[in-house]
Amino acid sequence: MAAWQEWSFDGTRGRIVGRTWPNDSARYLALLVHGYGEHIGRYEHVADTLVRHGAEVVGADHMGHGRSAGERVLITDYEEVVDDLHTVDERARSARPGLPVVLIGHSMGGMIATRYAQRYADTLCCVVLSGPVLGVWSPTKLLQLDEIPDTPLDITTLSRDPAVGQRYAADPLVWHGPFKRPTLQALATCLETINAGPRLELPTLWAHGGDDQLVPLAETQVGIDHIRGSRFTERIYPGARHEIFNETNKDEVLADVTAFIDQHLPG
Repeated sequence: MAAWQEWSFDGTRGRIVGRTWPNDSARYLALLVHGYGEHIGRYEHVADTLVRHGAEVVGADHMGHGRSAGERVLITDYEEVVDDLHTVDERARSARPGLPVVLIGHSMGGMIATRYAQRYADTLCCVVLSGPVLGVWSPTKLLQLDEIPDTPLDITTLSRDPAVGQRYAADPLVWHGPFKRPTLQALATCLETINAGPRLELPTLWAHGGDDQLVPLAETQVGIDHIRGSRFTERIYPGARHEIFNETNKDEVLADVTAFIDQHLPG
């Protein structure tokens, strides 16, 4: 695996911890955005692929996630997460000026990446959305209940590779508890903001597992219809579950991602 360096900065709600996978001969910067309850360390193999493809890769744990500060998985305003991501982006650009930036977000990170692209479209080369939470997401219906149930995640929904779920369950930096009401409310508000926002006219790849039970294809499709621009590509992988970067066909998925990036890098 590619070597990485850890760093931190003062974010909107406390210390944010991130990683850089350096590449002295990088052709572009890849900005990775992780999903709900997890952390950027779960993307080492993705970063390794991107480094070998010609990227310098950066990513950070969101507030309340992984090694970053804050009450676990508590987010009250996703615009603040986008603000932190912008700081990560600017930090990476200052270290490697002139490189085009590719934004890659998975799950909740796909939602954050979409909102980031709506706010900063002119600064990005292209966007990759992996199993993004967009449109309508059924867990937000839990807000109608007086008490949000503590229902453990079914780890078999992550990937057809059972080792993926086992590693997830054993990872101490992953949140294994229930949703928190303020976070779900903030997430629902972010989805509404995205749906009411501009379409993504920069090159965008939407990649999704056909058997994704955590972020169902039909629910995301509602949001895709709101943001789809004129330079939009989609890839649906039959039988694949939620974490397509960790699926049994992950090599195919990552090859599609790097091919998409090659199509849209300047020059």
